[in-house]
Amino acid sequence: MGRGLCPDPVETVKEITVHNKSFRLLLKLGTPFLAVAVMLPAWSTGAYAASKRTYTVAYEGPLSGGNAQLGLNMKFAVQLAISQANAGKTFGTLPFKLQFVPEDDQGLASQSPTAAQALITNPSVVAVVGPSFSGATKAAEPAFNAAGLATVSPSATAPALATQGWNNFFRVVADDNAQGPADALYAKKVLKAKKVYSLDDASAYASGLVSAFDTKAKSLGIAVTHQTVQGTTQCQEGTGDVSEYPPLASEIKSSGDPVTFYAGYYCDFALLTKALRTAGYTGKLMSDDGSLDPHYVAEAGKSVANNTLISCACADLTQKTSSFAKKFKALAHFSVGTYSAEAYDAANTVISVMKSIGANVTRSSVIKGLRTVDYKGLTKTVQFQSNGNISGTAVYMYQVKSGNIAVLGLVSQLAK
Repeated sequence: MGRGLCPDPVETVKEITVHNKSFRLLLKLGTPFLAVAVMLPAWSTGAYAASKRTYTVAYEGPLSGGNAQLGLNMKFAVQLAISQANAGKTFGTLPFKLQFVPEDDQGLASQSPTAAQALITNPSVVAVVGPSFSGATKAAEPAFNAAGLATVSPSATAPALATQGWNNFFRVVADDNAQGPADALYAKKVLKAKKVYSLDDASAYASGLVSAFDTKAKSLGIAVTHQTVQGTTQCQEGTGDVSEYPPLASEIKSSGDPVTFYAGYYCDFALLTKALRTAGYTGKLMSDDGSLDPHYVAEAGKSVANNTLISCACADLTQKTSSFAKKFKALAHFSVGTYSAEAYDAANTVISVMKSIGANVTRSSVIKGLRTVDYKGLTKTVQFQSNGNISGTAVYMYQVKSGNIAVLGLVSQLAK
């Protein structure tokens, strides 16, 4: 009798379907409980997906303040790269998940250490695209370096940044030792300038750029009059005020110099340009990548900004027909701008390194991988020198034409 109240178990084989896969189960019925003997692969229960680690690729740059648009150009490009990578569109299936965190430093040296610390103390952050501005980079980099956190700047071009011995520092653009001389060469060979009035806004970025420009210009036989003019509080961290520009404009006009070169950012350059044209100055106006943004044209005025020349160690990828431009605009709700493509390349370079590492990514392994990376991006093949500088020195010249900024070509070709 022993099991008089329990019938003998009946073994039944049943087929079920999970995620379009069929599996056979052995069911034992008639016992006080239902025993299900089944072995399912981990992914069928979601266990594999849940086990994927999540790593953060961050962005640091100006997201507010007078020069915020330059930062927004880059922020959305990084966000797009991460979104595409998570969807498997760029690198196939990743062995981890990515998330994005932006930090606003307003492009200011006084704000960047705080932004950097927020990223350093976030244990999921394994790399940072940025900082974007040279002054902000100089101020934040010691902390990033001490924390062993890789930074890949799309736009910080001050030459001195690569001379500090920071093990974690990389950038995907040529520095001002390439751009400044290229600008001077253009002034000599294309504009036929014999005299130039050069200005800088006292920022770390502008100081290095104008020094490289002035040195090359003098070596080419150009007479240079130089003046440092503090950026305004309305635009950035400078101590100047818009009232400084009218007398400066009168001084430049009186000099008779046929070319004015301004090293700085678009907000102050627009104020200077308006003052110069109001004073009746008719010479050529030149600036740099900090001014390469439609906001320069909007703030100076189309007729005032017309014919302004602006250089950049960045490629022209603003064509509305390009796949990148379309996807960027769909996300950001504005067109690609200066350094959007470089930020996209910087983010994808980081992700390519992470994928090569595998599921267990560490901050130190990202730095190690960046030292030997060879990634073909939108703007260039990304390979870094031992000091973190990008390999290659291409500089392009742009010009404002009928209210739009158009690329003229490589300076090396234009100045032949």
